[in-house]
Amino acid sequence: MAGRRTSTLDALVVCPPGLEGMVADELAALGVSRTRTEKGGVTCRLTTRQLYAANLFLRCATRVLVRVAGFTVRSFADLERRIGEVEWRDWLGVGVNPRFRVTTRGSKLWHDGAIEERFVSGLPAGRPGGADQLVVVRAGRDRFTVSVDSSGAALHQRGWRQATAKAPLRESVAAGLLIGSGWDPTTPLVDPMCGSGTIVIEAALLATGRSPGGDRPFAFQNWPVFEPGTWASVTAESDRRSGAAPPAPPIAAADRDAGAVGSARSNAERAGVADLIEWRRAPIADLSPPEGAQTDGHLITNPPWGGRLSEGDDLRNLYATLGRVGRERLPGWGLGLLVADRDLARQVRPGLAEALHLELGGRRAWLLTGRLT
Repeated sequence: MAGRRTSTLDALVVCPPGLEGMVADELAALGVSRTRTEKGGVTCRLTTRQLYAANLFLRCATRVLVRVAGFTVRSFADLERRIGEVEWRDWLGVGVNPRFRVTTRGSKLWHDGAIEERFVSGLPAGRPGGADQLVVVRAGRDRFTVSVDSSGAALHQRGWRQATAKAPLRESVAAGLLIGSGWDPTTPLVDPMCGSGTIVIEAALLATGRSPGGDRPFAFQNWPVFEPGTWASVTAESDRRSGAAPPAPPIAAADRDAGAVGSARSNAERAGVADLIEWRRAPIADLSPPEGAQTDGHLITNPPWGGRLSEGDDLRNLYATLGRVGRERLPGWGLGLLVADRDLARQVRPGLAEALHLELGGRRAWLLTGRLT
């Protein structure tokens, strides 16, 4: 194996703001004993195996960055010298194309473009057609942290979502809604406003023990220090988990828009779970439990958020109908709503609890939970 490795790696697991606690819990389930949350991420130390497993198994994360250097500099000459001291041969194979994401705050070296130029000139050149490697440079008050991205494409890009309806929900956020709502993956689930189907597809993957990153490549596979044997062990664990999972519970997805239902079904087919989901073209007024549901379950959905004043009355009526029909057809079921307006959510049911406070696409949003009573 080329290069030099330490026994553990300093890492930052990036996630949507509001999901930090869930990511920390997911890391703990992988045996990561000490974590620290910050806005939009969780810092930790990972073994090589845990790094690979984090990319494969984490449902609520965006990417995993490995911190390869940290230094304080106040001149470009010092920056160039420190760049030359980093063990780039561990992370950049021959022909790999490094690309950079630079952010600065309160530092003497504040020009992001000039900083990037120093990294470009100080690192080995790639070649056309070579793999990309993201290098993240963050500077705060003259302290630079340099990280390499182990994930490649963002982890919420599972590879199955190609057809989208309006305002698609990130897969990582959908996983957070399922977990935050307290849904038991052995019990029924219905999403009456399924859009692209992200919530029900993530639910089917979770219920069947399938790894969210099971069908996609990762950047760490291009590293000179990549360990194929360790990766084989992690993927074998993924196969074992899916093989030991119980049958999926009844899951239903509905939407009044035929195009949305078609898009959702196409996505589910690519994810390999289309046959585990009952598909319906139906308005909220036709809400009913999934076929075969013998126990109470959960209604979890991302209703329209609106944005224009003219939509106010229509949205209030939609939310009120959801609450009324839900209480009639699914009494006692758990409820999870992703909303941008908590006052509007009172039309569904007063007194819902705030389970998550999120920042999505520059907007604040809340996961509100309760019971349909």
